[in-house]
Amino acid sequence: MIRNGKQVNLNGKCSSSSKVLTGETMNPYVKQIQYAVRGAIVQRAGILEKELAKGAIKPYEKVTKANIGDAHALGMVPLTFPRQVIAMCVCPELLETSNFPADAKAKARRILNETKGHSMGAYTDSQGIEGIRINVAKYISERDGHKADPSTIFLTGGASQGIKGILKLLQTGVNTGNGRAGVMIPIPQYPLYSATLSELNSYQINYYLDEANGWRLDIGELKRALNEARPHCVPRALCVINPGNPTGQVLPYENIQDIIKFCHEEELVLLADEVYQANVYGEGLEFHSFKKVLRDLGPDYDNFELISFHSTSKGFLGECGFRGGYMEVVGMEEEVKFQLKKMISASLCSCTTGQAMMDCLVSPPQPGDESYDTFLNEKTKVLQSLKERAKLVAETFNSMDGIQCNEVVGAMYAFPQVFIPRKAQEEAKARGMHPDSFYAIQLLEKTGLCVVPGNGFGQRDGTFHFRLTILPSIDTLKPLFEHFKAFHQDFMDKYRDDPNSSL
Repeated sequence: MIRNGKQVNLNGKCSSSSKVLTGETMNPYVKQIQYAVRGAIVQRAGILEKELAKGAIKPYEKVTKANIGDAHALGMVPLTFPRQVIAMCVCPELLETSNFPADAKAKARRILNETKGHSMGAYTDSQGIEGIRINVAKYISERDGHKADPSTIFLTGGASQGIKGILKLLQTGVNTGNGRAGVMIPIPQYPLYSATLSELNSYQINYYLDEANGWRLDIGELKRALNEARPHCVPRALCVINPGNPTGQVLPYENIQDIIKFCHEEELVLLADEVYQANVYGEGLEFHSFKKVLRDLGPDYDNFELISFHSTSKGFLGECGFRGGYMEVVGMEEEVKFQLKKMISASLCSCTTGQAMMDCLVSPPQPGDESYDTFLNEKTKVLQSLKERAKLVAETFNSMDGIQCNEVVGAMYAFPQVFIPRKAQEEAKARGMHPDSFYAIQLLEKTGLCVVPGNGFGQRDGTFHFRLTILPSIDTLKPLFEHFKAFHQDFMDKYRDDPNSSL
C-alpha cells in the first residue's frame, strides 16, 4: 500500500521493492487458490515431456496426461458436423463451395444471419445469440418433457464461467466471521468450486459422498454438514455434480427428488453441474436432470431457485477449447436476474465460436438430414468406446492388491482408493507431501502416467485416492496399465510394513 508517498508492506514497513504488486501486497484470497488438476505434478509432467523431446532416456517413451478431461488432447477425433459448421461460420466464403453438406450450410447461414455484421467477430448480446438460446430451450424442453424459456438461458464460456458468476452472485457482502456466504460442495469435488470459493473468501461447507455405496449422496450427511456450518456462515447454496466428477456416479431419480426437497426445506439455491449428462455407461442407468425432477414435483416448487449448467467440453463432443456452455436460471427473482445480466454485461459476451458449438450440441442433424448418419455413427462410436474404457479401467484397478475402485458408471473419470502402507505415508510426511501426492509423483517418474492425487479433490481423513481420466484410447490404456501394475506392485513391496500383514 502507499503511505506518505512510499510503498509499504502490510506490516506498515517500507518496501525495498518499487513494485505495487508483490507476494505480500497482492490479493491474499488469490494466493489461497489451489487447482490440483493443473498443479505441481502436472507441472512436473510438462518438464518430463520437454526432457524426452531433447532425447532424455526414461523408462517410458512419452508422458500420458490423464490428469484432465481433455478429450482431443488425448486422441479423440472431432465430430465432422460441428467442425464443418464452425469452419463456415468463421470463413463464410466456404458456404459457396460444394465441399459441405446442405444441413451444415443451413446451420452456418442461420448462425451468421443472427450475428451483427454477418460476422463471428462481432459482439453478441450478453446472454448470447437469441436463436441459439431458443435452440437450447428447445433441447431442454425435449429432454425433460417440460417447457424451457429462452429468456432464462445464458450462454457462457464453458460451464465454468457460469458457475463462477453464480457463486459470485451468492456472496453476502460480508468478508469476515459468520456473515460470509456458505456454499455446500461434495467431497470429493471438482477443484473449480474450492478454488472459486477461496477466491471469493466464501465458507466452504463440505459434505461427503458415500464411497462404500457407489458414491451416493446421503441426505443425512447433507443435514450434518449444514448444521455444523451454520454457526460459521450464512448457508446459501448446495452444489451437486451429476454425473459425478471425479467419482463417476449417476444419481437416481429418487435421490434427486430428496436433494431438491432438502434445499426447499433449508432455503438453499441448488446449483446442478450436469456437464457429463451424455456420459452414462452403467446398465439400466439413465441421466435425470434436476430441472425435470423439479418440474415433476409440481406447482409447490414453482418458485424453487435452480441453476443448471451444461458444456460442449465433455459428452461426445469433447470440444474443450471452444469454451461453449450454458446455464439455465429458474425461479430467480426478476431483480436478481437483472443484476445477473448487468454483471455478465461487464464481460460483454461469451466467445461466438463457443456459442455456435453449443448450437451444434443442442440442435444436431435430424433423421433425413444429409449429415445425420455420419453424425450418429461418430457419436455412437465415441460413447461406446468410453463405455468400454470405463469398464476396463475399473476392472483393472480392482484386479490389483491395494487398490479398490467403484464401477465407473458415468462421466469420464475413475477415482480409485489406494491403501498406501504406513512406511510410505511416513516417507511422504518426511518429504512434506501428502501420501497420495507421493504415490502419484512416483507413478509419474516411473511410468510417465500423470494422474491427480485425491487430496486435490478432497477425501475422508485416512483415505487416499487419485483421479484418472478414461479418455486415453484402449490401445493406449492396455500397455500403460501393464506398466502401472508393475509400478504398483514394486511400490507396495518396497513400503510394506510386514510381508505377512494386511494392507
